[in-house]
Amino acid sequence: MQVRSLFLLLVLILVAATAEAGKNKKEKTKKDGSKCEDWSWGPCVPNSKDCGLGYREGTCKGESKKLKCKIPCNWKKKFGADCKYKFENWGGCSAQTGLKTRSGILKKALYNAQCEETVYVTKPCSSKIKSKSKAKKGKGKD
Repeated sequence: MQVRSLFLLLVLILVAATAEAGKNKKEKTKKDGSKCEDWSWGPCVPNSKDCGLGYREGTCKGESKKLKCKIPCNWKKKFGADCKYKFENWGGCSAQTGLKTRSGILKKALYNAQCEETVYVTKPCSSKIKSKSKAKKGKGKD
């Protein structure tokens, strides 16, 4: 009976030690070595041209860091890649300007980016008239 109790006690100690080691490992991976919490991040700067992979610099109380980032090549550069907007549907075509307009309301500003609350975009009106229903072909037997 003593051997069984001793074995059970040993197993409990091993389980407790493993759980504590796992807890310490998780805490270490969360920290990046910096005690600063008020980081100020700059815009994503592409490595070449005006889109693609790049980096973003951050500063906090004399410390500085660089993070990898990416600017999609089809992104509307006017707003910046760090400003995310929820856009309405396109409005009607203006006969005077030949443009359609829609607005977007700021949904999220990443890395404390300076974003406009509301933005407006335009695009040329389509010269083609798109039909909403396609012609249906009969599937009858001849």
